[in-house]
Amino acid sequence: MEENQRVFGFQSVGYIPEADKYLKEFGIEYIITESHGILYADPTPVYGTYAPIVSPNGVVAFGRDIESSRQVWSSINGYPGDVNYREFYRDIGYDADYDYIKPYLTYDGVRVPTGIKYYRITGNTGEKDYYNPTWAMDTVYKQAGHFFDCRQAQINHLASHMDTPPIILCPYDAELYGHWWYEGPSWLYVLFKKIYYDQCDFKLITPSEYIERYPNIQISTPCRSSWGANGYSGVWLNQTNDYVHRHLHVAGNRMVELAHLYPNEKKHIKRLALNQCARELLLAQSSDWLFIITNGTMVDYAKKRIKDHIGRFTKLYEQIKSDSIDEDFLKNISKKDCIFPELDYMIYY
Repeated sequence: MEENQRVFGFQSVGYIPEADKYLKEFGIEYIITESHGILYADPTPVYGTYAPIVSPNGVVAFGRDIESSRQVWSSINGYPGDVNYREFYRDIGYDADYDYIKPYLTYDGVRVPTGIKYYRITGNTGEKDYYNPTWAMDTVYKQAGHFFDCRQAQINHLASHMDTPPIILCPYDAELYGHWWYEGPSWLYVLFKKIYYDQCDFKLITPSEYIERYPNIQISTPCRSSWGANGYSGVWLNQTNDYVHRHLHVAGNRMVELAHLYPNEKKHIKRLALNQCARELLLAQSSDWLFIITNGTMVDYAKKRIKDHIGRFTKLYEQIKSDSIDEDFLKNISKKDCIFPELDYMIYY
C-alpha cells in the first residue's frame, strides 16, 4: 500500500462501540484500548490482549498488555519509582533560599519549577540523598535487562499456545519519558539496543504492520472502557463535574445548528466567527478540565476555562444569529485561542 494511502490508528483515552462509525469515517484503521476493553469484548476473544480483534464495523482493536504496563507504570513497583532515579518533585525553584532564587522567578515572584533538581527519589521519606548519575544509569541497564528477559519469557510461553504470533502491546503516556521519569529515554535506548544486538526471540512491530502480516483477526465488539481510574468513565462523569456536561451538550447542538444554518458561509467575518465557535467548543470539551476537577488540582482554573470557553461560544453564537458580530471581541479571543488554525466549522454539518 502506498504511504499516502495508509490509514492510521490512535491510542484511545476512552472507547464506546458507538464511536466505530466515526473512526471509520476518518480513516482510523485501529485503536488501542485499556486491557478490559478487549478482555470483556463480545464474544470473548480467544487470545485475550495477545492478539487484536476487529469490530463488526471493521475497526481493529489492540489491548494494553497488563504485565508489561505494570512493570513500567505501576506507582508501587514500576521502574520510574526506583530510589536511584531523579526526584521529580524536588526542584531548586522551591528548595533554594528565596532571595537567591527570586531573580530567576516570574515577574510576580511566585516559586516555579526550574528543571534543576539535585536529589534522587531515595525512598518514601522527606529526607532525600543527592542524585548520582552513575547509580541511575546502572539502574537503567538493570531494569532494561529485566524488562527484556520478562518479555522473552512471556512471548515464548504464549507462542506455544497460539497459532499466530502473540503481540505484546506496551503503550505509555509520552510525558512519562524525560518528564516524570528523567531516565526514561535512556531506558528506552538501552532496551532497543538489547533487542537489536542480543540474542532475541521476538521482534519490534507496529500495530499496522501486525495487521498487514496477520490479517486473520477474530470478530468481536470491544466493550466500553477508558484509561481513567477504575477503567470506565467515572473520572469524567461524577458528582463533582457532572454539571458541565449539560452545557457541553447544549453548545454541541448549537454548533451543529450553526453549521446547518450557514453552510459554506462566504462572508469572511462570519466564517471566522463560525470557526472560532468550533474552536471554543473543542477547548471547552477538553477532558483535562473534568480530570482536574475530579482530582482536586487547580480546580478553580479548570472551572474558569470551562466557563470562559462556553461563555465565548455562547456570545459568538448569539452574535452570528443576530448578524451583529463584534469584530474586536472576535479578534481578541481568536488571538487568545488560536489552536487548530485550519479548523473548518463545516465538520459539524
